[in-house]
Amino acid sequence: MNNFFNDIQGKINQALESTPAKDIERNVKAMMTQGFSKLDLVTREEFDIQAQVLAKTRAKLEALELRVVELEARLAAQGGGIATTASAAAASTASAASADTVPGATDPSAPHIIIDKP
Repeated sequence: MNNFFNDIQGKINQALESTPAKDIERNVKAMMTQGFSKLDLVTREEFDIQAQVLAKTRAKLEALELRVVELEARLAAQGGGIATTASAAAASTASAASADTVPGATDPSAPHIIIDKP
């Protein structure tokens, strides 16, 4: 009796797979996939990976900036005048670098187009 139901279920599934609606669905899906591949889009996975890389890079940059400031402070305490000028230049460079950041680059509320691929 169980085989009978399995056979009927198999035949129904086979009939549904060969319907025109299923063919249309496959064709539309293929056309959309082809259209999306022509656009400059990234998948959610790629976006998340790049966001993690950016966060790590930003953290390393901030740590290096702090280290440079500490080293310049030590150098200023040991040597004097030249280090103070270098310290002021580094501070202005750091503030200019933060002013050059792209608005919304790490802002989660900024609009992004992300395509989740199965």
